[in-house]
Amino acid sequence: MSSTAAVDNPWFRRFKPSDHAPARIVFFPHAGGSASYYLEYANALAPYADVLAVQYPARQNRLAEPGIFSVPELADRLAVELRGWADRPTYFFGHSMGSAVAFEVARRFADQGVGVPDRLFVSAGRAPSLPRETSVHLLGDDDLLKEIAGLGGTDERILAVPALRQVILPSLRADYTAIETYWCEPAVTVPVPITGLVGETDPNATLEQVGAWAGHTTGGFDLRVFPGGHFYVADEVEAVTALILGHLNR
Repeated sequence: MSSTAAVDNPWFRRFKPSDHAPARIVFFPHAGGSASYYLEYANALAPYADVLAVQYPARQNRLAEPGIFSVPELADRLAVELRGWADRPTYFFGHSMGSAVAFEVARRFADQGVGVPDRLFVSAGRAPSLPRETSVHLLGDDDLLKEIAGLGGTDERILAVPALRQVILPSLRADYTAIETYWCEPAVTVPVPITGLVGETDPNATLEQVGAWAGHTTGGFDLRVFPGGHFYVADEVEAVTALILGHLNR
């Protein structure tokens, strides 16, 4: 792929193109998140890996597009868009909702005979077969934003600006609808090694809930615990990058 290819595809941002890198890593953001959340990771991983950061609709450069309210639909679309990028060893990294989307894309690659990722990193996301008892997507705007602020992934100063609130609400509601209505059968597996990552104080994805991903792979599973809560990835860039590079070097 040329270094400008992702610029022409709204589904991806490619902040640090590394055309000759031996591997590629695809980052799938959390609910309400955007591709730019992984700019620091793209800088840290180049030139060892070419980084694609997924951009869901209804945010940033895709603000005018309607959101997608279903994890399977997101995965269907992304599986098509990602086929042309499977030209080297590829790794998926999904955070929170992104872990479910990455898993479903890997399922589609396996079912369609496309080269499956070499490893799936699932971060701060409970296993897909575990029931989701929350209904944040049904809350009113104010309560929805309060819920998001409580997780620590969004600057509360942004949430206090009425014009910015209206900009981010459509993507938040679409994403939370998608993840809170998502579920898959306990017997569903992918032939891909899975590494679970979790913040030790995360109230939304506990060690046990992330550890349950072991039942969704036939390729082996390991679990890594980091200091922090649901958005530990913002503070542990160096440690998470080292973990990813350790697997690339293998």
